[in-house]
Amino acid sequence: MCSYSLSLLTNADADILSKQFHILSLIPEQVRSLHPTRSPLFLGLEPSSTNTSSLLEESDFGSDLVVGVIDTGIWPEHPSFNDRGLNAIPLKWRGFCPSDFPCNKKIIGAKFFFEGYEATNGKMNGSTEFHSARDSDGHGTHTASIAAGRYVVPADTLGYAKGVAAGMAPKARLSVYKVCWTSGCYDSDILKAFDEAVKDGVDVISLSVGGVVVPYYLDSIAIAAFRAVQNGVFVSASAGNGGPGGSSVTNVAPWVTTVGAGSIDRDFPADVVLGNGRRVPGVSVYRGPDGLEPGKLYPLVYAGSREGGGGGGQGYSASLCLEGSLDPNMVRGKIVLCDRGINSRVAKGEVVKEAGGIGMILANAVFDGEGLVADCHVVPATSVGAANGDVIRRYIADNLKRSAMPVATIVFRGTRVGVLPAPVVAAFSARGPNPETPEILKPNLVAPGLNILASWTNWVGPSGLITDRRRAEFNILSGTSMACPHVSGLAALLKAAHPDWSPAAIRSALMTTAYTLDNQGGIMKDESTGNESTVMDFGAGHVHPQKAMDPGLVYDLTTYDYIDFLCNSNYTTSNIELIAPKKANCQGAKRAGHVGNLNYPSISYVFVQYGQHKMSSHSIRIATNVGDPNSVYRVKIFPPTGTNVTVEPEQLSFRRVGQKLNFLVRVQVEAIPLSAGSSNTRSGAIIWSDGKHTVTSPLVVTMQQPL
Repeated sequence: MCSYSLSLLTNADADILSKQFHILSLIPEQVRSLHPTRSPLFLGLEPSSTNTSSLLEESDFGSDLVVGVIDTGIWPEHPSFNDRGLNAIPLKWRGFCPSDFPCNKKIIGAKFFFEGYEATNGKMNGSTEFHSARDSDGHGTHTASIAAGRYVVPADTLGYAKGVAAGMAPKARLSVYKVCWTSGCYDSDILKAFDEAVKDGVDVISLSVGGVVVPYYLDSIAIAAFRAVQNGVFVSASAGNGGPGGSSVTNVAPWVTTVGAGSIDRDFPADVVLGNGRRVPGVSVYRGPDGLEPGKLYPLVYAGSREGGGGGGQGYSASLCLEGSLDPNMVRGKIVLCDRGINSRVAKGEVVKEAGGIGMILANAVFDGEGLVADCHVVPATSVGAANGDVIRRYIADNLKRSAMPVATIVFRGTRVGVLPAPVVAAFSARGPNPETPEILKPNLVAPGLNILASWTNWVGPSGLITDRRRAEFNILSGTSMACPHVSGLAALLKAAHPDWSPAAIRSALMTTAYTLDNQGGIMKDESTGNESTVMDFGAGHVHPQKAMDPGLVYDLTTYDYIDFLCNSNYTTSNIELIAPKKANCQGAKRAGHVGNLNYPSISYVFVQYGQHKMSSHSIRIATNVGDPNSVYRVKIFPPTGTNVTVEPEQLSFRRVGQKLNFLVRVQVEAIPLSAGSSNTRSGAIIWSDGKHTVTSPLVVTMQQPL
């Protein structure tokens, strides 16, 4: 059982309670936040009557596997969750649905947890929250359908992205654990949800929720996930939306599969046309009653302008279009340029609309770069990158200097497919290095998470705003929240195809078969800059489902390996026992050597330059053959720049499936000029191949200069 954090205790109370023999730990409550179709086609998951060896067919579309979704609940009446043609509920299932909740053979569990929420916020407001697993937010319905939604046609959002909607594992069963409410997701509720999911018998847990990074023994998600993995449950979690800044990744425990977000080859162009004829690219999925008249140019104003024609008298607040900041006399009948930040993107449009504005252009801040997210705005609106925001501001300023009225319109161009390049790493996707253990590569990989069509609640409109009276069966959202359930559903397919695979084996298969090239043949781009992305952005690469079904080799792990890792992380025995409930024994950990010796699918080294000119380290990996018997794998080494890398032996000869063989990786480096407190990261790869399978491990070397 997991240890539940308690609220409303004084320090003195906590100290007394912690001394009770039956109390395992007291952990301060954290409030977590959510990390908010074409993706199956983009991933190569198409049902086929001729290819019976595809992942979908091999796994029977995930039938009889159970995906537990810990989120905001679910809208059970949605057609994505129908149970037509499904077999009886698996006999292994130990969970239940309340009698007043409309479950079926698709949704086979529905529980909700609110004690942590109410301990902090007081009694729940029943007029704004469902006191059940029903979803009033939409996020949980969206993520659940990405993981395991049924085929639904036609599907679209306000006329955009028309086609067939489907989850990764269309026949997998869903069990829903609602832990997120209007004020957030509370650790104590998340812990209880994990416990219940494991007891119920889920095979996969999908968690699109995150918070700050703390040591693993203080991280409720890491603790709960360890107990799940210990029971054979695969846990995937969103990497967070704090990108593109470095060390922004969350959910970094090595036993959790951490998923960043990439694009697919579809977008929703909505261009700004300025009065000087210049066309500025943007994106949007707006459709509503208040459209712009085709061909007509409207007065354009920058809400933060200090010159004539600004949006009001509140300066910085007005530039961000915060609530109450715009002067209706200045924006009425105009298109308003708003800066991104503070309030939500769609909320800015609502502010513009309430002040009488006729449209909005939302400009990225410098930190956001050129990454664009399409939103279901409540006013005709589009989003543009930081550089193009500057273009529009200069156009406005130049016209005002000449006492001319700046004008513009927005042209909504619908849905575009076949976009080049794709995938790209989404600007918002959180980046490495891992702030807790830099020797463990995080994120592990990326999956589709930008402008993803999936199911939606009937309780709120597609913007998520209370004032939005529109309703849509499907919605287009972006975030690592959307990327995570792609991997959750794929894990269910892999578990169905390979019932004997452990959570670590599934993660290994996904990582070692991931790709790093886009559909133009170049290294995946970073959406925020347009430059090549790096291993710190995409981890092992972009998920490749079909190859993951037959990876050849896997790097497997047991909970004892993780305990050795924690021992070598210099955690105390009592620290470790907060994570692993059995008595921790660190004596054997010395044989494991160091944290980088964890049998992970990636290999990372951190060298701290304490005056040495030459430094070296080594790692041992154990490869398990899950491919063909009598197979011989030969190694290819792509060393990071400026390093010398050797692998011994250079050939692995397997006689049977399931056989394990070791190899040793040695890395030698020379010190490089670095300023105090700075670091330099370079990457390469170690690739094993038998001519049929290609097993790729990222190889990362980080040089650090101490303060």
